[in-house]
Amino acid sequence: MTDNRRALDAATLARTIRNIRLIAFDFDGVFTDNKVYVFQDGREAVRCTRSDGMGLNKLTALGIRSVIISTEPNPVVTARSRKLGIDCIQNCGDKRAAIEEVAQEAGLGLDQIAFVGNDINDLPVLRAVGLPIVVGDAHPDVLAYASYQTKMTGGNGAVREVCDLFEQILRSEGE
Repeated sequence: MTDNRRALDAATLARTIRNIRLIAFDFDGVFTDNKVYVFQDGREAVRCTRSDGMGLNKLTALGIRSVIISTEPNPVVTARSRKLGIDCIQNCGDKRAAIEEVAQEAGLGLDQIAFVGNDINDLPVLRAVGLPIVVGDAHPDVLAYASYQTKMTGGNGAVREVCDLFEQILRSEGE
């Protein structure tokens, strides 16, 4: 695969989505608005949108597995993934190795995986997967590596938008 991608036209995007069996998501800046609340005792909190859970349920109904792969060590990542009912790999130093392991365990090729990211630490995975997606407010340095960019920003419906896109394409074609 090439390192630089261009946005896919609608027909190519639909063909690509029909091949995807797993979507991996970064956490900070994708499920969150990339901001953190820091309390005086050092604890941190983030803000997520509840609509993501409804979207992820749609993916499950379509037979598409979801996983969070995050470099963030804060336990809030695992807590949120548990609440959403999806797998989570957190405090991950090598996202590319993690996605390759997930693919191998699931019996999938990287071309059957989509990844949703937002920043330069996501580049190794964005370069490797079949459908690299970035959120609407992704860092400019990753835009050229995405085949699709959401209209919604991280933490403000971007995850739900991706889920709805998959549902729209797969349901319209009877899959």
